[in-house]
Amino acid sequence: MDNKFQIPEKKYFSIGEVAELCDLKTHTLRFWEKEFKDLSPVTRKGNRRYYQREDIVLVMKIKSLLHSDGLTVSGAKKSLNSNTAVVKGGDLDSQEILQDLEDILQELKK
Repeated sequence: MDNKFQIPEKKYFSIGEVAELCDLKTHTLRFWEKEFKDLSPVTRKGNRRYYQREDIVLVMKIKSLLHSDGLTVSGAKKSLNSNTAVVKGGDLDSQEILQDLEDILQELKK
């Protein structure tokens, strides 16, 4: 995860805000909601989606698995479900996994 990435101090974010923060299209986020069961933003009146900080961290992890690591959607699902980080060509070493988990923990504490 990019260390420069900062999630603003808010409780809820609209799909447009998340798309802008994560440099994604809104239709990509809606597709990922269908594919990744853990990505389920709160919905309010009119079926408006409201993402929370942990949702944004998950979106960035999914983006990293798909775009940076070159995994397929199926591979990213397996990686998230097994809590094993897999990259094209092999497994990450334990130091990298530990660093990723610490980064995620820091984002969740904010």
